Amino acid sequence: MERRDSNSLIIFAVPPVNLVAIVILSRGKCGISTCTTRYLVAMATADLLTIVFPVILWQVSYYYFPGTFLDITPVCSVISALGEAATDCSVWFTVTFTFDRFVAICRQKLKAKYCTGKTAAVILTTTGVLFVFKNVPIFFIFRPVNVIDNIPWDCIRKPAYFADPGWVGYRMFSTVLTPLLPFVFILLFNTLTVRHILVTSRVRKGLRGHTKGDNRSDPEMESRRRSVILLLTISGSFIILWSVRVAEFLYNTIAVLDPFNYNVTEYIVEHSSYILMLLSCCTNSFIYGVTQTKFREQFISAAKYPLTSITQMINKRNI
Repeated sequence: MERRDSNSLIIFAVPPVNLVAIVILSRGKCGISTCTTRYLVAMATADLLTIVFPVILWQVSYYYFPGTFLDITPVCSVISALGEAATDCSVWFTVTFTFDRFVAICRQKLKAKYCTGKTAAVILTTTGVLFVFKNVPIFFIFRPVNVIDNIPWDCIRKPAYFADPGWVGYRMFSTVLTPLLPFVFILLFNTLTVRHILVTSRVRKGLRGHTKGDNRSDPEMESRRRSVILLLTISGSFIILWSVRVAEFLYNTIAVLDPFNYNVTEYIVEHSSYILMLLSCCTNSFIYGVTQTKFREQFISAAKYPLTSITQMINKRNI
């Protein structure tokens, strides 16, 4: 969790959009398999929680509602730990989704056993539980800023968090786990998936006897094309928006910067990377709308529902 700087502008768009995405996807009327639907719902939920804990409960409450119970040290420590867990889940749910699409497209023999709703539920649940436990130590890195009437208030990191070898190792482990390893896995799985699609496409065109003047459609390749567009868009968005965060970590590690002595440029880069990281939590829902026709149809239908209901009520009363 970074310093409490106001990123409240993000909260006006993200929660409503992600909630709508969760509701629409959960209804299962978007023409997407149960397995894919569960991954997308999990990703949207983790994205929403990433905004709720670090931004709404941590930063917005601190700046706009100071002195509430949320500022009690044990409470803000729990919020910080849950915020880190939500961020980890958001990232690794993207990795598991990428691997699921890799199996579905490139490993047909494994697809029937792996790409199921039950398997997706087990993987997502296991991933979520593991990252909650992984972030339990975050609760212990804070100390109170003030103690008033024996009640500890506010959270500030203990100096040992930056100097103690155990905490330094934990920070390195956490950063390698999120987002360095996801970068590697997502790039690897996407490269293998695209390579497989290109090879398969050439083979199928040869078998079907395609020529320049042949416009016959291939339903299977069209389905794969839509799946790859969704996959690459989500993965590409993650890589672009997290790249500054990764670059900042590598620079800080190589330069061995003092965490208590930032210059203006380093401060701007740090918080810009944090804002971009949070922004990545609101892109997936927009991606669904851009790449999935049935999702857009369901969204339009949901948007029209209140007006349609009011019109029907007025018509009934007039009758």
